[in-house]
Amino acid sequence: MSKVSWCQQALATPTVRIQSEDFDLQAEIEHARKASAGIGAVVTFSGICRDEGGILSALHLEHYPGMAHASIQRIADAAIARFGLNALSVIHRYGTIPVGDNIVLVVAAAPHRQSAFDGANYVMDYLKTEAPFWKKMVSTDGTDNHWVEPRNADTESQVRWIAPPA
Repeated sequence: MSKVSWCQQALATPTVRIQSEDFDLQAEIEHARKASAGIGAVVTFSGICRDEGGILSALHLEHYPGMAHASIQRIADAAIARFGLNALSVIHRYGTIPVGDNIVLVVAAAPHRQSAFDGANYVMDYLKTEAPFWKKMVSTDGTDNHWVEPRNADTESQVRWIAPPA
């Protein structure tokens, strides 16, 4: 039986979860590290609810379950194919997320660091622009609770991935 090199391995199957409960960052990294002996780099991104200068107490995130999962699955599958990832986990929370708590996690593992970095960036850029989540700011004093509009900067970041990879 011949050995299979990392470039001949079958594409990874991404882990996609949408959940209300928090996630264990270290456990998710370990899961990715064990996915393949060909992994040389693991890159993580954890998005955290910030206080917006002291005016925010939480974010309330809503989603359409079937549509959100399918959208993230498409993004994850595309990232694996494009960057040759050995493992990819994408976890997005919903519900009311207090300041300081985790919102989203992307763990990308690849043979080399650049593919892992690019894979994680690609996933986040597409999550911000295409995953159907709606965010409502919950202010500390309860007077300015409003839905967050999409930002132009997020769309501009995503545009870089439209050109075919070099």
